[in-house]
Amino acid sequence: MTARPRAVIIGMMGAGKTRVGKEVAHMLRLPFADADVEIEREVGMKIPAYFDEYGEPAFREVEADLIADMLEDFDGIFSLGGGAPMTSSTQHALASYIDHGGRVVYLDADPAEAMERANRGGGRPMLNGNANSRWKKLFKQRDPVFREVANVHVHTRGLTPQGAAKKVIDMVSERAVHVTGAAIEPYDVVIGEGAMNHLADVLGPKPAKIALIHTQSVQRHSDRARALLRQGGYEVSDIVIPDAEPGKTITVANGIWERLGNEGFTRSDAVVGLGGGAATDLAGFVAATWMRGVRYVNCPTSLLAMVDASTGGKTGINTPQGKNLVGSFYTPAGVLADTKTLATLPNDIFIEGLGEVAKSGFIRDPEILDILEDHAAELRAFDGSTFLGSPLEDVVAELIERTVKVKVYHVSSDLKEKGLREFLNYGHTMGHAIEKLEHFRWRHGNAVAVGMVYAAELAHLIGYIDQDLVDYHRSLLASLGLPTSWNGGSFDDVLALMHRDKKTRGNELRFVVLDEIGHVVHLDNPPADAVEEAFRRIQQ
Repeated sequence: MTARPRAVIIGMMGAGKTRVGKEVAHMLRLPFADADVEIEREVGMKIPAYFDEYGEPAFREVEADLIADMLEDFDGIFSLGGGAPMTSSTQHALASYIDHGGRVVYLDADPAEAMERANRGGGRPMLNGNANSRWKKLFKQRDPVFREVANVHVHTRGLTPQGAAKKVIDMVSERAVHVTGAAIEPYDVVIGEGAMNHLADVLGPKPAKIALIHTQSVQRHSDRARALLRQGGYEVSDIVIPDAEPGKTITVANGIWERLGNEGFTRSDAVVGLGGGAATDLAGFVAATWMRGVRYVNCPTSLLAMVDASTGGKTGINTPQGKNLVGSFYTPAGVLADTKTLATLPNDIFIEGLGEVAKSGFIRDPEILDILEDHAAELRAFDGSTFLGSPLEDVVAELIERTVKVKVYHVSSDLKEKGLREFLNYGHTMGHAIEKLEHFRWRHGNAVAVGMVYAAELAHLIGYIDQDLVDYHRSLLASLGLPTSWNGGSFDDVLALMHRDKKTRGNELRFVVLDEIGHVVHLDNPPADAVEEAFRRIQQ
């Protein structure tokens, strides 16, 4: 089996590639290799002497061959020389390495710090003459190429080698799901510890002002986002909104529009939504409507927001008549699902997110259901204080990644919910009715869990699935700590709300139901007695 490096580090001379690379390797208990050291071993002389005797083209050829070999036969941390990524064959080799899951890390150091280290180190033939002038000229040539070649970009300004190494490890360990489609500007959902560090990269250089929209309950995370934004050179307007569904109203949105107007936000500025699903829904709605659309990034801080609300481009607010009836389809520039934020979640808020995770397993990816079954006890006992660094963190990261991929499958070909995307609403017809009748005291994931049991009962009554699959819904959801029944309202009230559901066509109800695990169908205008009997069964 081919051995590939865990990470390949590139960057300018003096960026600290060797020192940071050694720290990363030490922390991960992996071997470390420096391309320049390996080349000197192979050619039997120091690089400056090789340059003098054979010239740069010969050196680059030796360098490219060695790098290609190491990319196929080294399983540690591998640091490249400053100019190595400028060689065309090395660029192709690095692209192939990335295609096989590799991480090419661009170590982007402060220029003054890098120049000082490069001068202090000596022995750099590319800096002969006026070293600082040569460094700046090379940086101008190389920086765009490094940005293109790398798939991980790590800013190290002001960090110790140990701090930079920890940042590299966090970012190398991330998972990413690429979202694209006919009507979608492509973007990535990045999942992992430290994902929020990508904020400045995703926002880009164009915006000057950033509206940071968040709830009071995530103050610790908003403080970190604000610091990252200011470090990136942005002017930050801090906008605090009510927690959960009370934050998704036209009154709250109007207050934000007034602030943006008073503070001179233009079409080139941007919005960052940070918090649970309600906060990211509102932030996206504000971004979609301000100046007919400005750039925005979602930083979800709850499991539910990471797997559902923050991804897919649905934005919206609630009205007295129902949930999410006013909104827009408007995709973010990126979603940064930083698993560090899950460490501050109370157990019940984490558990509710598992409702949407299970839904994705039922409708498309049965492996999700297997993972939930295998880890039900640990998931149900979630404790944020012990979460980071525990085996459960990787389990949760995989569940988030798989759930996002299910959502992306449905969204990529149906952004505006005219067909396939409606299947993501499994459990939502009843779930939304429960939320409304409970005045949103019930959290979304809990309501969807009951809604899935209702949909399963209805599908069984119609003859689509057997009793065993209905029982499996109840047993799996209950094992995760999710509710499977509800007694908070009358059938007439529920029926009236289901007729306002977005899937309804005219006066005919429309449900999403399973006909087997992993496969969903539309159920149009089912018999009234089955609709009522399924309701009776979730009251037991």
